[in-house]
Amino acid sequence: MATPANGTSPQVYARIAGLLYIVLIIAGALGEIFIRGRLAVPGDAAATAGNILGSPSLWRLGIAGDLVMHVCDVFVMWALYLLLRPVSRNLALLNLLLNLIQTAVLVANKIILLVPLFLLGDAAYPKAFDQAQLQAWSYLAIKLHDYGFGIGLIFFGCVCLLEGYLIRTSRYLPKLIGVLMQIAGACYLINSFALLLAPHLEARLFPAIMVPCLLAELSLALWLLIRGVDEAEWRKRAGMGSPASAVGV
Repeated sequence: MATPANGTSPQVYARIAGLLYIVLIIAGALGEIFIRGRLAVPGDAAATAGNILGSPSLWRLGIAGDLVMHVCDVFVMWALYLLLRPVSRNLALLNLLLNLIQTAVLVANKIILLVPLFLLGDAAYPKAFDQAQLQAWSYLAIKLHDYGFGIGLIFFGCVCLLEGYLIRTSRYLPKLIGVLMQIAGACYLINSFALLLAPHLEARLFPAIMVPCLLAELSLALWLLIRGVDEAEWRKRAGMGSPASAVGV
């Protein structure tokens, strides 16, 4: 289960996960709400294209910020795996794999956001098409990104359900946070499947259905950063008798 010679406290991994989780939340909000939400005008391809052309660096900043977010996400996954594997190594590994798939989907999805920059830029090849076509295709790329994001969150919904279970049964993290994470998982799944199967319903649910998700993830991040885990209980679950023992990587 662990390598006592490593000598690293589980609280270190809790702080890493908590701090980077907050970075994830902030970076995600900046990219999705304050950058794309500001530049992309729902239902108006021409206005969206004009906004992107007027602020191409801001659009690129949103993409770069998202990629930084996904890099941080890998470290959060790693730290949470180390923290949760004393509950069940197999379930913690499954949780890690589902989270990796989610992140891989979202990283690949970012390539689609480069399409408007290529189509609306000064290169010669897009000039074979008229302006309205280029604007429409650029807007289509942004819509495809929205759907790709929803598909990635299907896997993250499963992560939240499983992670919530591991937290609830851990005895070294609050059960309430585990419950909140499972509620968040259900909300992510409902929202993503509604986007795919009933877009008009999803438009009515969003963004209210994301509030429990923000509450759960922010609660987990802050708890890990400020309080960490009950180290004595963690060591007990990990089968470590000596206080000098710690997490093995």
